[in-house]
Amino acid sequence: MNAPLPAAAVAAPATLMSGTDYRESLRRLRPNVYVDGRRVESVADEPSLAPGVNALAYTYDFARDPKLAPVALATQSSRATVVNRMLHVNDSAGDLLNKLEAVRLLCQETGCAQRYLAHDALNGLAQVSARIDDAAGTTEHRARFTAYLARVQDEDLSLGIAMTDAKGDRSKKPHQQANPDTYVHVVERNGKGIVISGTKAIVTGAPYMHELVVMPSRNMGAEDADFAVCCAVPIDATGLTIISRPAGRPGDKLEHGSALFSRKYGQATAVVIFDKVFVPWERVFYAGEWEHSSTLTYSYATHHRHSCIGARAGFGDLLIGAGALMCEANGFDPGEKSHLREPMVELIKITEGFYACGVAASVYGTQDPHYGNFMPEPVFSNIGKLLLATQIYDMHRLAHEVSGGLIVALPGPDEDHNPATAATLAEVLRASPSVPYDKRIEVARFIEDLTASYQGGWYSVISLHGGGSPAAMKQEIWRNYPVGSKVELVERLLERGVLHDETRAITKNRQPGRCCDLGCTAPGQPVMVEMPKRP
Repeated sequence: MNAPLPAAAVAAPATLMSGTDYRESLRRLRPNVYVDGRRVESVADEPSLAPGVNALAYTYDFARDPKLAPVALATQSSRATVVNRMLHVNDSAGDLLNKLEAVRLLCQETGCAQRYLAHDALNGLAQVSARIDDAAGTTEHRARFTAYLARVQDEDLSLGIAMTDAKGDRSKKPHQQANPDTYVHVVERNGKGIVISGTKAIVTGAPYMHELVVMPSRNMGAEDADFAVCCAVPIDATGLTIISRPAGRPGDKLEHGSALFSRKYGQATAVVIFDKVFVPWERVFYAGEWEHSSTLTYSYATHHRHSCIGARAGFGDLLIGAGALMCEANGFDPGEKSHLREPMVELIKITEGFYACGVAASVYGTQDPHYGNFMPEPVFSNIGKLLLATQIYDMHRLAHEVSGGLIVALPGPDEDHNPATAATLAEVLRASPSVPYDKRIEVARFIEDLTASYQGGWYSVISLHGGGSPAAMKQEIWRNYPVGSKVELVERLLERGVLHDETRAITKNRQPGRCCDLGCTAPGQPVMVEMPKRP
């Protein structure tokens, strides 16, 4: 966490909602939401969205747990205020480490906590608002963002991130689209604000958020100035329509179901349509500054990929624990059976390997020269995200390998309560004498739910494409990796008289020193707080 504040500026806590408070706050809103072809009257009371609401409610109770306060909360030094970690703008590399750990802990419990996207967007917005002002010699963008940040933190809001546009014809730029509403864009400006129309796709948790932060999804040219818009919109704004998938697997045989995890916790994704939605100027972070869109997309993507590392590490923890339990229920000790130990170690290696990239990205995080917040080191962030994106399928395979085929061949859960079959199944499908039948079957269905179901497929696809496709990560790794330094190293060893040439493409990207203030933790900078061993 941050260094202690002077006695005259002791940090005061912001108002932190409980999970119950969060549900009540949703009941006060009237968003226009459709799920499964019908309009939802109350998001907080809608069964098809309950797993998503449960996941968000958990993040609120998590932040109020005194034992978790060191990672769940943070001090926003500019305001001397203690806030929810998921709404904090990072003041140090230590904040990055603590955010990474907080996301991992949240996702151990919920699978996908979703709320960390707000953290990533707020940090990206801080950077772009400061850059716009510094370039123009103004202060209005910083002021708008600062006021919005304070309100979001003080009210402990949940923010949905509306970034990915419908895009239309992928070969064409926004202004070239036959239907301009495939991208969100400004259709009117006046003294009070702007009016926006268009479509955002794949908006995480949209129905049960308090507000949506609208951001551009790509770099823009001068012709795309109307599409370069970034603003905050209340979830029940006039003209806003949310068309959502159910969250998780709600209602899936709730009494004796196989969706042991995803019927409790899940994630909704939605298409959000803006039809002439009015946004007052105090909620507009920029509109028309097309040359700064790349700054926002790059900053947000780097923060978000760093967070995704923590999220999928939490998911990996679930697979590791369930895999070990399944080995035990099958009558084996992985420590004694190499055919089980090796895939279990491989699962551990994958999970902790990409998480280590997140730790490295935190430690080598750098301070933004304009706003002053800290951003994860981009190469490690993108490598970690690329590893989890492409190895999520290996994680599922390894869980299947150590578990056996029973996880998908088991009779349905209703048979456990069928008088004609239950006793026989309990007798013949028990493996280890020390593990009752119902405990073995419970773990098998848990693994099925996470890896071999609708929800398992969702985890695979969202891991692969969430936060950008593998191609986007590879592009960022190549763009930021110091290949030029490696080339010059070899040329020096070959005694070829190395002379750095900025015009030479292969040596253009060079590495700053790792043992100096550029790219390193400055002396005395706070690092991650000490926490009890992770469960």
